[in-house]
Amino acid sequence: MTITISEQVYFDLFTDTVECSHHPDPDDVFDIVHKYPKALGQGYWREIQLREGLVLEIGNFQLSDRLITASSEQTKDWLDYHFHFSGEHHDQYRAIGGGGYAFRGSGLNPKKTTDSSDKNLYLEVIISIAPELIYSIAGNQEGLLIPALQPWIKQPDQQYYYRCGTATATMQSIARQIIQCPYRGIAKRLYLESKALELMAILVTQEIEFQDSDCKTHALKPDTVERIYHAREILLRKLDNPPSLFELSKQVGLNSRALKEGFRQVFGKPAFSYLHHYRLEQARQLLETEEMKIAEIAANVGFASRSHFAEAFRKKFGFNPKEYQMQRKKFF
Repeated sequence: MTITISEQVYFDLFTDTVECSHHPDPDDVFDIVHKYPKALGQGYWREIQLREGLVLEIGNFQLSDRLITASSEQTKDWLDYHFHFSGEHHDQYRAIGGGGYAFRGSGLNPKKTTDSSDKNLYLEVIISIAPELIYSIAGNQEGLLIPALQPWIKQPDQQYYYRCGTATATMQSIARQIIQCPYRGIAKRLYLESKALELMAILVTQEIEFQDSDCKTHALKPDTVERIYHAREILLRKLDNPPSLFELSKQVGLNSRALKEGFRQVFGKPAFSYLHHYRLEQARQLLETEEMKIAEIAANVGFASRSHFAEAFRKKFGFNPKEYQMQRKKFF
């Protein structure tokens, strides 16, 4: 069965469940959990206002039926950063599923329909931030951002900026720390705000890198660039078992030579050198942010052998993984 409703009716159903809402943290009146509407499924939607202009939401629910929501064209005032651990939403423009993320700026939100499957459990984290807070953090109250971030905030008649991709191991780790926050009261609020801003810092870094790479792709056709980015997404989704260059080229619809040369032009290095560098960078960040065993980190970033991982890590960073972890603990 498929349920088709307007976006407004969808939100109204949550309003109708206010009496079923509760505060999971008695020391925080701005932390509220809404029971998911019975007409649609089961689970909950949690909303925490961390400060003026910064809201964190956690959705954990299962739909009883396929759900299609229709929205009208409207102005979107805030920016939002959406992480999916499981479940999938898609519309006529794009899709986001498990292990993926989407970032939407402010501006015109086009008319669209969103299709959500009833097959999976949905677990997602959304960070919403007001443009005014972005300006404040950037140290500029006059409505100006560095060029790489200016597309984030558009006029009401301009379609909003959108980017989606595969969440890195570090991004997923931070988002999961948000879900598993062990604190209450003010300690919880400080912890969650720091994690939300940490994710924003990673997004800003990526955005600057993407803008830099765009300057290198002017000689490639837009369709080719899109296919090369798709190839990178496939590699990052399959860290433990990446396809060969031939298989990858078939999946994205380019011949092997075009993919090989185009990947180097867009990202500055061959595809599998890029993948190797990415694995080790993710491992380094996990060593800094997680209390994980070395073998777990090695497996997490796609190394089948701990010894192979240790050798590669030492060659790149000058320390074996355990030494690096101990050095970080000593100085931080």
